[in-house]
Amino acid sequence: MNARQIAEMIDHALLHPTLTEAQLISGIELAKKYQVASVCIKPYAVPLAAKLLQDSPVKVCTVIGFPHGNHSSEVKAYETAVAIKEGAEEIDMVVNVGKVLDEHWGYVKTDIAAVQKVCQEEGAILKVIFENAFLPKDYHKIRLCEICSDLKVDYVKTSTGFGYVKDGEGKISSIGALDADLKLMRKHSATEVKIKASGGIRNLEDALRVRDLGADRIGASGTEKIVEEAISKFGD
Repeated sequence: MNARQIAEMIDHALLHPTLTEAQLISGIELAKKYQVASVCIKPYAVPLAAKLLQDSPVKVCTVIGFPHGNHSSEVKAYETAVAIKEGAEEIDMVVNVGKVLDEHWGYVKTDIAAVQKVCQEEGAILKVIFENAFLPKDYHKIRLCEICSDLKVDYVKTSTGFGYVKDGEGKISSIGALDADLKLMRKHSATEVKIKASGGIRNLEDALRVRDLGADRIGASGTEKIVEEAISKFGD
């Protein structure tokens, strides 16, 4: 294990709603510096990211139906097609959580398949975001793993990082990549379906933990800290 291998697991997240263009550019340059797997950017910023990364191995990733998955399937497919045309090579789509909770599995599968079809036609990677914080029953997560395996998506992903829930005292917080969910997703997904852990991965210890639980990619905004810790620990 070395710092390069750690960096190549990271999708550097630039998704906060208040990010300015200057902050987006700074984040993209950071991703280029550490040569991470991809920069995960908001849809409108795909052309900017593609331009800045055109001579870099760092891929352009964007989010579809973000953050709550409530767009219609037609809109998700169109949004995907536009993003790929503008330079996105990887797509992170959010499932329709309400339909998952209703167990309308036909709708859920058709929704994912609409985006998968565009990705397959255009040669883009698809990652399907479950938003596990909104799914209290393991059964829902297991069924999503089965559907994604049937559709042969590239990755299943734990969360958006913006899945805010209330605790018993009314405090709102975001729940990210939980160990139990990563174990469940790895167990119930086909071998060829990879796992992306996202949310709450803030340092090298977190990154190594989720990797050991089966994660192939990591969604993180604290990329600099993670990679610099890896350099200190493992060397380049």
